[in-house]
Formats: sequence, structure tokens, C-alpha cells
Amino acid sequence: MPRKRTIKLRCPICKKAVKDSVPEFPFCSPRCRAIDLGKWASGGYVVSSPVTDAEETLQDPGGQDQDRNQEE
Repeated sequence: MPRKRTIKLRCPICKKAVKDSVPEFPFCSPRCRAIDLGKWASGGYVVSSPVTDAEETLQDPGGQDQDRNQEE
């Protein structure tokens, strides 16, 4: 009979080894889960690329090119 595969990763907060069978997975404990949630809530994690507004892109599809044409 084949053995069930378990994933073993490290907790993103304290780096302790964690099996996927742990209820708090991928965290090792409720404490590490709460620390991670606090980082998200306080803005500790950010997306590195700038976010552009979709409406702004639709209203001004040419962007800088239109400004150049007006100056000439």
C-alpha cells in the first residue's frame, strides 16, 4: 500500500518545520498566524509594482504622446 505524501514546509514567521496535516498550516501555531495577519492589517506587506487606475487608462489612452502633440 502506498504511503500518503505529506508536504513539509517552514513557517513563514518563525521558520519552524510544519507538516501539511497541522490545522494551522502553513503556520506552526495560532501565534504565528496572528502575527502574519497583523502584518497584513498594518500594511507590513505591500505589492511592489505600482497600481494604475483603469478609468485613468481608458480616458487617456495616449498618455504622454498627447501632451507632446499639444506642445508642438
